[in-house]
Amino acid sequence: MRVFLSAGEPSGDHHAALLMRAMKQRQPDVECVGLGGPCMAAQGCPLLADLTQLAVMWFVRVVLNIHRFVELVRRAERSFLDNKPDVCVLVDFPGFHWWLAWRAKRHGIPVVFYCPPQIWAWASWRIGKLRRLVDHVLSALPFEHDWFVSRGVSSTLVGHPFFDELHAYRQGQPPTLTPLVLLLPGSRSQEIEANLASMLQSVAEVHAHVPQARFIVAALHERHAIAARAKIHSAAGVLGSASVQVAVGRTRSLIGEACCAIAVSGSVSLELLAARVPAVIIYRISRWGFIVQSWFRHARFITLVNLLAICDPIGPVRGVWRAPRHVAPADPAAIYPEYLSVQDPAAAVAEHVIQWLQQPAQRHRVVARLEAVAAAVAQGGSANRAAEAVLKIAAGVEARQHHQHKELLVGATNAA
Repeated sequence: MRVFLSAGEPSGDHHAALLMRAMKQRQPDVECVGLGGPCMAAQGCPLLADLTQLAVMWFVRVVLNIHRFVELVRRAERSFLDNKPDVCVLVDFPGFHWWLAWRAKRHGIPVVFYCPPQIWAWASWRIGKLRRLVDHVLSALPFEHDWFVSRGVSSTLVGHPFFDELHAYRQGQPPTLTPLVLLLPGSRSQEIEANLASMLQSVAEVHAHVPQARFIVAALHERHAIAARAKIHSAAGVLGSASVQVAVGRTRSLIGEACCAIAVSGSVSLELLAARVPAVIIYRISRWGFIVQSWFRHARFITLVNLLAICDPIGPVRGVWRAPRHVAPADPAAIYPEYLSVQDPAAAVAEHVIQWLQQPAQRHRVVARLEAVAAAVAQGGSANRAAEAVLKIAAGVEARQHHQHKELLVGATNAA
């Protein structure tokens, strides 16, 4: 049995590696190959290329890298022709994976999407495309599964893979003498560029009110750490006496130590949920980007934790023709106050953090809401459930191929 896996971002690479391990535990002879990153390689997956090096966002950046994506699709298609897999499993990264799904379907290879594209939030008109190109989705979120099924998509609710290795990192209250405020500026270079300056401005304001607080930027790797240190150096005048450290490759352990966090919107919110860490979510975008997202977004919040906490998370957002001139207050229904903003939300962000550091009752209120959401959704076993579904699909293909081969042999024998 041969499984082609493709993951285009560091988180997807991690999820795909866990899926590989779960499949091999069930069926040791399963052969995996594909596109991914170091986590998949560490699990013994021969990689056609490291796709995680091309984790980009927004139209212009994609266009600038289009030749690389085209070449990777060609490599994958050659792999399909040289040794046809029984199933092609795509993990997140939808822009590139639409292309790959089309190639796989062209060669009669079933396509499974693990952590499928969030078209329920941004692009509901793509549901037809999903039905054409994807045979089965492995849904991470309960409302996501319901949405797909209601639109005629074959789906299995497997849970979010982030919870497979996440547990509450501590018991009780974190240290209060020198509370840690963790800065999580994202896993992409452009996210750091757009958001870290605002975070540092918030740090300056928090430090002025809570001088004993510590501040650490969690960087995914050394390249991001260099960019973060440069931003900190540039903000020296703003920071004043506030000290901000940079740590590389320690995000998970630092989340376990943090009293609260300031984070760029993304799946890291699920790690914060698992550790019951209060956080403020920010995402700086251009005026044009704000207008465009207002017309295409179909989710009340941009943060997964906030979406999981409400009854009706999916629904169109009112479109606007002009970006707001001021930072809008955070929706009080959100567990994690979030700011999708054109202007600098630093002052509003700092206000939440100061409140949590100075008023333990306010922080406990957030933690209690996180406990309730985690009890409902933060369950492990996603990779195991996903592996079972993938192997079942692959086994069905393998059985059909065996049956067809047997019929050909019988036909050839009778003809002779």
